[in-house]
Amino acid sequence: MKEVRTVARRSGLLAATFGVTTLAAVSLAVACGDALEVDDEEDVGLVGEAYGKHPEHRHDDDCYGKHPEHRHDDDSVVRALEKKIREGRHTFRYETFGDEAFWGGKLGLHKAIAGEANGGIGPGIGPATALALGLKVDVEALPQSLQKQLRRGRVDLEDPATTLALLKLNAVVGVTGFFDGSGTLESIGIQCALCHSVVDDSFAPGIGRRLDGWPNRDLNVGAIVAAAPDLSPFTDLLGLPDDAVRNVLNGWGPGKFDAFLHLDGKATRPDGGPAAVLIPPLFNLQGVGLMTWNGFSGMSAWVPLVINLEMWGQGVFSDRRLADETQFPIAAANGFSRVRHDPDRVTPKLAALLTYVESLEAPPPPRGFYDKVAAKRGEALFTGKARCSNCHVPPLYSLPGHASVPAQAIGIDSFQADRSPNRGYRPPPLRGMLTRVKGGFFHDGRFATLEDVVDHFDQHFTLELTRRERADLIEFLKSL
Repeated sequence: MKEVRTVARRSGLLAATFGVTTLAAVSLAVACGDALEVDDEEDVGLVGEAYGKHPEHRHDDDCYGKHPEHRHDDDSVVRALEKKIREGRHTFRYETFGDEAFWGGKLGLHKAIAGEANGGIGPGIGPATALALGLKVDVEALPQSLQKQLRRGRVDLEDPATTLALLKLNAVVGVTGFFDGSGTLESIGIQCALCHSVVDDSFAPGIGRRLDGWPNRDLNVGAIVAAAPDLSPFTDLLGLPDDAVRNVLNGWGPGKFDAFLHLDGKATRPDGGPAAVLIPPLFNLQGVGLMTWNGFSGMSAWVPLVINLEMWGQGVFSDRRLADETQFPIAAANGFSRVRHDPDRVTPKLAALLTYVESLEAPPPPRGFYDKVAAKRGEALFTGKARCSNCHVPPLYSLPGHASVPAQAIGIDSFQADRSPNRGYRPPPLRGMLTRVKGGFFHDGRFATLEDVVDHFDQHFTLELTRRERADLIEFLKSL
């Protein structure tokens, strides 16, 4: 606590208790796991007893802080925020929200992982295959003895039994195994971290310390789901045969996911390509009005949708727009506009989860990732001649408010935009460019490089940027 509080004081948190600076500085200690645990017995109330004792407090905000007990109030706010962020981090990393009832209970995915030799079916999935599918391993969950064996090459990474051992250690990022008394895997659940965390590869490729908020552009979600023996929940919803559903899932590719497939039934784009979009990063989202590439809703509405309808958690959720039979025929037919489970395993976790996600800051680019001198020139272009700041307003680098831009305004097709009730595209926050490079740019990765993005807008808006100006603008984007 002393370490965290010192960081807080040095960052000026006690003068701006719920500002952006607060979440950023507190999360710096919490997200990396460096801070000490908060004592649950401490006073963590958001409003201390001292404030309000004096009549002038109700009229003169400048009075706040003049009395010693007010400083205690500030500390209690910071402690409460630390505690909530810590709870949210645990939820983000480890909470399944009861979704094992779907992934294990309905799809039987755990059986495909275990393999016939371990009470499942088929050959099973060993760690080498799991890593190839983009799954990550948290090295801090591995005992030192196992780390030594891995370094010496004494662990069979082809054996599904090794995967089960990793699941028992809770070492597979974003995945939880449920075992019976005899040690047999009986179900599997997933967490937010599955798609929105990676590792730093400090031990080996795919094995390292957790990095929350990064989009896992290695993760082949579709191929993992397609490995399940029973896809009837999807074939029944979509009205498609099993092989057709597996083909759709296997067509997504690494780093992509289609959140709307079982809502609107659109398995492919009009050109026949996959309808899946890139997994986005979760950085610097405070003040950002809409979530998703197509601006489906704000964070407080989108996160419950993801947990209840994408992860298949057991909670309570409502969005009457999904009752629109024209835009969301599958969602409307299956009552997805109003979901209720008893007990509700989602809603009690939302406040802390949202607080944690909003605390995540983009990692700074590493040394040598961009040219600082060119980036300075590019910044002037960003807010000037290139007109980028019209939609990517600093320091959010998105458009504040209910930001939904028509497809024609940015010179692309409207397919993905039309899958949102807002029928537009959200200007994505640009912070953390380092984490976006893999998989391409725009919602579906249609532009392979930043050069391609800049060239597209240069032509669409007739900016007439010179070759050097385009290069400088790219260096600035890389600096974000």
